[in-house]
Amino acid sequence: MGAAVLGAGFLVACLAAAETPPAPAAGSRASPVAEAHPGLASGCLAYARLADLPKGTLLKAGDLVITEKDVADEIAKAPQDVQAQLKKSGFFMLEQIAGPKLIVQVAKAEAAKTGKELPPQVDRLVIDNHIGGLVEKVEATDAEVADFYHKNKDMVGGATLDQVKPEIRKYLVREKQQAVIAKYIETLGQRTPIEVSAAWVKEQAALAKDNLVDKARMSGRPSLVDFGASGCQPCELMAPILETLKKKHEGKANILFVHVREMQVLAARYGVQSIPVQVFFDKDGKEVFRHVGFFPQDELEKKLAELGVK
Repeated sequence: MGAAVLGAGFLVACLAAAETPPAPAAGSRASPVAEAHPGLASGCLAYARLADLPKGTLLKAGDLVITEKDVADEIAKAPQDVQAQLKKSGFFMLEQIAGPKLIVQVAKAEAAKTGKELPPQVDRLVIDNHIGGLVEKVEATDAEVADFYHKNKDMVGGATLDQVKPEIRKYLVREKQQAVIAKYIETLGQRTPIEVSAAWVKEQAALAKDNLVDKARMSGRPSLVDFGASGCQPCELMAPILETLKKKHEGKANILFVHVREMQVLAARYGVQSIPVQVFFDKDGKEVFRHVGFFPQDELEKKLAELGVK
């Protein structure tokens, strides 16, 4: 949003991370990774197949090979405070490395079949060209803009719909584009065979669960996780509401707050692009709903009630 609206605390942009893909539709064929380790894959390895690979090799897809050393080298490039988080999220790191390389591989294969010309052999150009073609026709209607404005009217600092319409439209288009890209990335494994080391993935799955969100999801109780940060007005408005709900539903539901600047990798794993974000999980740990922006207590209560929390 524009600076004036941001000053009013409206949808603060946060992390430029890959968006968590939607869960496969009911009846769709899940990948062996998803079957063996539900919730672990958050991107391009959702349909990767578990395999016995040579020692030190983590992924094979056609001519693409990614090794344990490749992942370790990328982690070493991160800021010191993030490295510790990444070491417990090795599978997520592998997805981040593999994603661009797999997109290039698929784009070149598809171009070869159709005779389409690609940019000179610069991978970034290939990716931008390929992804751009997926989202170039994405739009946000006037009705969607108006609906978003009325649902978040309290957070625009008194601005009228006409004043914030261009910024809301940009935001909604970006959200839709991210959803299209996320779905495309999630299904890369359906376009090209991908194998990942079964033994390594098993180790990483255990490490990835060692955080407050995944522990809550495994507790057998419904969970509400609010991703936010200090200095964000809607996040600060959410804080007392979350505290009230935490006390009210103690023992019946998990009410958590994740500071995205302190837990950057966890936020990225859960696809947080703007804050605050409220994510609801059922008692089995499945994500059932998420909302971006300030969410009033009565609306939160309704969602919790739908999960059986009274």
